[in-house]
Amino acid sequence: MQKFINYIRKYVNLTEDEVYLLQHSFEVIELHPNETFFSQGQLANEIYFVLQGWIRLFYNVEIEDKTAFFYKQGQFICAGESYNNATPALENYQAITNSHILILTRDKIEELLTRHPKLEVIGRTAVENELIASQKVIASFVTQTAEERYLHLLENDRALFQEVPQHYIASYLGISPETLSRIKSRILKK
Repeated sequence: MQKFINYIRKYVNLTEDEVYLLQHSFEVIELHPNETFFSQGQLANEIYFVLQGWIRLFYNVEIEDKTAFFYKQGQFICAGESYNNATPALENYQAITNSHILILTRDKIEELLTRHPKLEVIGRTAVENELIASQKVIASFVTQTAEERYLHLLENDRALFQEVPQHYIASYLGISPETLSRIKSRILKK
């Protein structure tokens, strides 16, 4: 919980009363590898914050799933369209490693905002993070080759390669596991 408090303090000063409220308003759950905690078709009434571990966002596409994004410690997760528009979600969220997430329910967030309006930073930051992450993924597919996306991921999230199965990384890059192996081999030869 302290990780979450410290994260929020980057954006707004908190009184002791506000810290206490945050500490006692949200639930922390433990997830095991491959545990899905939000599925396509559900209505999103929660925002999540990753306290520890790796989470993947994936879509069911025909007979397979396609990884769209990875979340790590210190990131918000929100099925934005479903949360904002009360429509069934298209995405799924699954723990890749043993993980701990904080669950921020819509009711609790609204209750906190009524009492402490400056805590709107929680919702705003979650939405901004999702938007920025989405824009980066789209830009990478428009402007980079699969090898360039791989190198960028390796440079910016090296820990991902130690924690996440290669087939998820390949799916995220939009390539087959075999193509990922060829890219890795080519890079090692350089």
